[in-house]
Order: sequence, then structure tokens, then C-alpha cells
Amino acid sequence: MNRARTFVYSNARLLDRKRYEYHFEGGSAEAVVTILRTYQNPDGGFGNALEPDIRTAISQPIPTEMALLIMDEVDAFNLDILEGIVTFLKGITIPITGGVPRAFCSLNADPHAPWWTTEEDHIGSMNPTGSILGLLYKQSVLTSFYKEPWFEQSVQFVWDNMTKIDTKDYHDLIQCITFLENTPDRDRAVPMLRWLDEQLQQHGTIELDPEAGGYVHKVLDFAPRSSSYCRKWISPEIVTQHLTALVNEQREDGGWPIRWPALSPGNEAEWRGSITVDRMLTLRE
Repeated sequence: MNRARTFVYSNARLLDRKRYEYHFEGGSAEAVVTILRTYQNPDGGFGNALEPDIRTAISQPIPTEMALLIMDEVDAFNLDILEGIVTFLKGITIPITGGVPRAFCSLNADPHAPWWTTEEDHIGSMNPTGSILGLLYKQSVLTSFYKEPWFEQSVQFVWDNMTKIDTKDYHDLIQCITFLENTPDRDRAVPMLRWLDEQLQQHGTIELDPEAGGYVHKVLDFAPRSSSYCRKWISPEIVTQHLTALVNEQREDGGWPIRWPALSPGNEAEWRGSITVDRMLTLRE
């Protein structure tokens, strides 16, 4: 723990240092939210490399999803930030079909990881629409927009497209989980969760080998907490194996590595600072 703390304070962004302080040293959620707010643009969306692989200052859907995730993490959905996010989402929702795009072509003008290069941005994407809607359902500070056309269209977009996802893709599956866990429409959610359970339990969807290399998503990615949706299928023995492997992945400098190519040394340090806080939370639990 001491080595990880030193790594965070030596390398991590202020945002992730405040996340660390909130979880481990009695820091406040308000301090996390204050720093998070600096990534928000006047249009209400988030950019400014909140997602370290998307370096553009311009608001993008994925960093906006990340802002919601961080507020959820510290249980502090800030009303002013949420009102900005809703304004942003209302302006970028695809007309008629609903949903928001994965990314905007505007990010191509600035440094970005190659997998974020975007050639079209006029089609809705489950990633990040599902998670964004699920988190908007989960918060209880601002609910007045639930009956607005853009929101209802996006909800219908998720229902219409859920069974069309790549059922081996971690990112798409997480979108479905977040939406289905939080939607108030339980009559529709229950049968869809049964379908989702079948997909998640297919061989190879959740990587059970704790030593698997490359860009794979293992047990503790799908279920970093005992309360995580996917934990119910994973035995305590397998969880222990993955926790042991996670401990062994810690580098000599105290931080944890990333499993994909870094865009730059600074980009790598930002990601490793964020992921190190995540790993510490998983190990503590």
C-alpha cells in the first residue's frame, strides 16, 4: 500500500490523487468533484483528456460518461455538473433513432490513440449510450428530463440495439449491465438480464486465466467488487487466483501497468495513476 501511495503522489493526475484521498485517507467527495469540474466545457460536456487516450479539449461522449462514473464512484452527483451534461446530451443525441455516437470526428485533429480515430459520427452507439443512461437513472438529483424526447428516444435506442451488440466485447457488455441494473422498467429488464447472463457465461467472454496477456478483460475487470453483477458466477477460488495475480502485477515503482500501447509517457503516467487507484480499491475489498 505504501509503494502504491508513493506512486500515486509521484505520477497521478490531481483528479486521481483526490480519488485516492477520498477512498484511503479521509478525503472529501467534494474535492474530487471540484477537480472533475475543471474537465467540463461550457457546452456541458467533458473533454480535456479526462479520458487520457482522447487528448482533445472538445467535449466527447466517452469522457462525459467517465464524469458520470467518477461522480457515481464517490456518491456525489453534482446538480450543476449534471445540468450541463444533460444540456450537452440533448444537443448531441441522434435525431429520430436516439443514442449518442461513440466519438466525434473532431477528436481526429488532436493527439489520440489510434482506436479512437473516427470516420463518422452521425450514428448512435451502445457504447457509451447504455452506461450514460444507466447512470442518469441511478442518480436522483435531477430527474426532470426523463420524459424529454431526446432521453426517451435514447432509451428506446438501447432497448432496440441491445441484442445486436458484440457479445464478446467487454465494453458493450458493461454498457448493457449498467443500463439494465438501473432502468426502472423492470418488466423489460428481467428477461433481458436472463439473455445477458447467457452471453456473459459463454466460454471466453470473461477471461478466467489470471495470467492471460494482451488486451483481455479478466475476472476483476468484470467484477472488481463483491457487489459487481458478474461476481455471482465466479467462485471464491477463481477470485483469489486473480487477486494473487493482481498483486504480482504491481511494478517496482508501486503502480500497476496498462495492457495497451501508451500514446506518450505522460499518457501512460495518467492511465497508470488512475488504474492504480482502481487496483487498490479492488485489493482492499
